Amino acid sequence: QPILGELTAPHVTPESVQLEWSVPEGTFDSFTVQYKDAQGQPQVLPVDGGSRRVTVPGLSPSRRYKFNLYGVWGRKRLGPISTDAVTGEGTCRSCPSPAPQEEEPASQPILGELTASQVTSHSIQLEWSVPEGTFDSFMVQYRDAHGQAQVLSVDGDSRRVTVPGLSPSRRYNFYLYGTFGQKRVGPISLDTITGEDVCWVLPFLSIAAPAPRKEEPPPQPRLGELMAPHVTPESVQLEWSVPEGTFDSFTVQYKDAQGQPQVLPVDGDSHRVTVP
Repeated sequence: QPILGELTAPHVTPESVQLEWSVPEGTFDSFTVQYKDAQGQPQVLPVDGGSRRVTVPGLSPSRRYKFNLYGVWGRKRLGPISTDAVTGEGTCRSCPSPAPQEEEPASQPILGELTASQVTSHSIQLEWSVPEGTFDSFMVQYRDAHGQAQVLSVDGDSRRVTVPGLSPSRRYNFYLYGTFGQKRVGPISLDTITGEDVCWVLPFLSIAAPAPRKEEPPPQPRLGELMAPHVTPESVQLEWSVPEGTFDSFTVQYKDAQGQPQVLPVDGDSHRVTVP
C-alpha cells in the first residue's frame, strides 16, 4: 500500500500557491487537493498520479489557506496530509514588479508566441513556445461568457492546453503567464473566436462534427467504450478506449450534486481520469 509523505508550499504569490508532496513508498492512481476559497466554498483540484506538484490558482492576496491532499489507490482514498500557506500581498496583474537587477539570472526563461491550434464551438486549444529556459508552471487567464475571471494552471513541461466550457461564436482574450521561482513572466496574449455550435456525438465525451465524407482521412480516430472501474464515496475514475487513431484531447461533461454542468479537460494521450 502506498504512503503519503510531506506536503509543502515552496512557491507563493498573491493569487496562487504551488504545492509539492512526496510519496516515500508505492504509487497512487491519482491525487486530490481540497481547500476552501475566499468565500468559504470547498474546492477540489484533481492531480494525475505521476505528478508531485500542482499550482492552485485564483486565490486572494494576504489570506491564509489550508490545503488537504488525498491519494487515490484503487478503491481507497488515503490521507489527508495537510499544510497551511498565506498568499502574498496584492500586486499589479499586468505588470508584476521586477526583481532587483543583480538578482536576475542570465538564464531567465522567455515566453515566445501564443497561438490557437484547434478551435471548436465550446473549446479552444492553446499552444505556446519557450525559446529559452524552462518554467516551473504556466497560468492561463481569461473571462468567461458572463465576464467572470477564470484561471487555468498548466504544468511547466506542457506547451499545450485545452480551454473547455466556452460559448459558440464568441470572442475571447487569453493571457498566458510563466512562473519561474518567485517570479511571474509575461503575459503573452491572443484574441480568438469560437466556432459555431456543433453536435455532441457521445455522452461525456465529445468531438467536433466531422467534415464531409470526401474530406475524411481513412485513419479518423474512433471512441470505444467508457467505463467506471473505481468508485469511492467522493470520486469516480473513468477509463475509455480508442480502438483506432489518436485524439488531440478529450472532454468529460457531467452535472454536479447541485445540477450545475461541469467540464473536465483531459490530454489526448490519457485514457483515464478521476472525477473528484
